[in-house]
Amino acid sequence: MRVKVTRNFQITIPAEVREKLNIREGEYVDVTVDEKEGIIILRPYRKKWTTVTLGKRITQEEIDKAIEEVVGDFTKSST
Repeated sequence: MRVKVTRNFQITIPAEVREKLNIREGEYVDVTVDEKEGIIILRPYRKKWTTVTLGKRITQEEIDKAIEEVVGDFTKSST
């Protein structure tokens, strides 16, 4: 598949490729250059779940306290 490099050194990823790789407008792609082979590799950038943060950061102490409260509530309701 051949694409043209524009005056600003940009390329358009063909629709067929975007659809196969599920690349959407505004998303990022990783670019790798293999100088030995003379190729450019584009990969969709997918954020790893381990780096995603949801809400505020909490301390281990806060986690332990929340667990104690839930366990306490559970043991009270079981008796």
